[in-house]
Amino acid sequence: MTHTPGKLVWRDEVPPVRWQGEEGRFLLRTEDTGGLYSFFEVTTSPGGGPPLHVHSAEDEAFYVVEGRYAIRLGDREHEVSAGGLVYGPRGVPHKFRNISAGPSKLLVVATPGGVEGFFEGLSELMSGGGPPDPAAMIDLAGRFDVEGLEPVGPPPGAGRPAARPPAARPAAS
Repeated sequence: MTHTPGKLVWRDEVPPVRWQGEEGRFLLRTEDTGGLYSFFEVTTSPGGGPPLHVHSAEDEAFYVVEGRYAIRLGDREHEVSAGGLVYGPRGVPHKFRNISAGPSKLLVVATPGGVEGFFEGLSELMSGGGPPDPAAMIDLAGRFDVEGLEPVGPPPGAGRPAARPPAARPAAS
């Protein structure tokens, strides 16, 4: 175990990282805790949240600070409001969705630390404005032992591509 000197952190001094309808602030990074854990705040827009996924290397705990979330853990979905905590052990598929009319907020502990690198990479992939390159997403997820179990769509509020009109039928001759 690596010993670290300790640290005082002010939330508003931590720059936000944005990805897919969410904003994270990494209050304690893996280098701050000697790799033991990462501690971060996530603000989720209405209807937002990650697709179903599973971590093979991290356990996570989600503490709801503001708003309400539908949190799926394994085969069960729980409605969790401020003051509720959900523990998601590694290997258990999970996802969450903000079911409030306004932004909702979580505090997350991930152990061991390092998952912030995944979100920073995701932010980079999402910065182009369009959907991320699927091969780049698979590579990023693989580097952080995350497996997506649902397709990734646009962030809430970004809209979906309009359906194409049916192809015109050739005129009968």
